[in-house]
Amino acid sequence: LQRLYVVAALAFAAALVFFYLEHGGPVMAVLGLAAGLFLILGAVADLWYRAGIGKVKADIAWRRLSGLPRSAFGTALAHAGLGITVLGIVTVTTFATEHVIEMKPGQSAEAGGYGIVFDGMQPATGPNYTEDRGHFSIRRGGAQVADTWSAKRLYTARQMPTTEAGILTFGLSQLYVSLGDATHDGGIVVRIWWKPFILCIWGGALVMALGGFVSLSDRRLRVGAPSRKAKMRAAAPTMEPAE
Repeated sequence: LQRLYVVAALAFAAALVFFYLEHGGPVMAVLGLAAGLFLILGAVADLWYRAGIGKVKADIAWRRLSGLPRSAFGTALAHAGLGITVLGIVTVTTFATEHVIEMKPGQSAEAGGYGIVFDGMQPATGPNYTEDRGHFSIRRGGAQVADTWSAKRLYTARQMPTTEAGILTFGLSQLYVSLGDATHDGGIVVRIWWKPFILCIWGGALVMALGGFVSLSDRRLRVGAPSRKAKMRAAAPTMEPAE
């Protein structure tokens, strides 16, 4: 606690800033954000303190850091990965938005700071299905930054309808656009989801796995198998001197 109280304070302050930038939410979300940031910053701080950065000369600190066992870096990666996953879970469950609206060609909606413009429907045929595709233009600041197609498919053999959502990735966040039922006045029901930092959930798991591999690469944690020469020496019969 004496080492990490500064890290805890920084994590809590950063959580408050993020909470403010996302225009509020459940108060307990601050604790979740602070916990995730504490895990990440704490992992960095552990390596920082063990290397003596800020207390000794830079070349000495670098030698200490590079001389740490691989398990130390694996532990830091694993803790940081858990923190990244926690951040992803908290942000998605707290700040994700969902809109269900009726749209006609030319109409727009907004999600995650992006404008979604419905351009219209277009029929299409696949190898074993037919579909109605809706085209959406994604704008930000008045400029188009991306576009996506969403579709309602009907597999003709089984007469099974499915929905294919349009998915766009912006940094660590994702935008989902899905089509619903058509309306009598020529519109269509559209579902729009904005999932901020959702990729942190999977990215954190990958970082944790990387930490495990780095730790396993530490020679101290591996059980050395006996060499073939040692086995042969142990198996060879002893020769009695001739009398």
